Amino acid sequence: MSEASTSIHASAVLVGDRAVLIRGPSGSGKSRLAFDLILAGRAGQIAPSRLVGDDRVHVWQHGGELLMRPAPALAGLIEIRGLGIRRCDYVSEARVGLVVDLDADDAERLPRPDALLTRIDGILIPRIPVKRGFAGLPLVIAALTMTANSSSSDCSKEFGNHITPTIATE
Repeated sequence: MSEASTSIHASAVLVGDRAVLIRGPSGSGKSRLAFDLILAGRAGQIAPSRLVGDDRVHVWQHGGELLMRPAPALAGLIEIRGLGIRRCDYVSEARVGLVVDLDADDAERLPRPDALLTRIDGILIPRIPVKRGFAGLPLVIAALTMTANSSSSDCSKEFGNHITPTIATE
């Protein structure tokens, strides 16, 4: 890797061909959501899923995409609350396709469209802000599995969940 990377406090899971980057303060449930996504992939609820990294990942921009890899010392390790640190299959590099911000101050029942995007290293990425105390897994599964036809543009009342086709496609 020739590009300079930035180390961030986050967990990440590759779902299909794009990774979900999970950010949030300590104790917000990053590892739990990562493990839940891995289990959802094994159960067939979403595309097959593998750990990228838990607790710390390195991100960098390349060719208009945001890439990431696990922190070397933590590669293949995930914390499972109540069981401790466990080994897990992982991928050494992945493209970021979705960012989930846990305990997000701007999480709303009907979020503004601009709240559903974030910019990291100059790359605009779909984002899900999750309010403290709310489960992120159903929101992530919805974002990964709902098609462009389920977006707010089809809503006759002109409001809705604002899920964009950049997250899930037909």
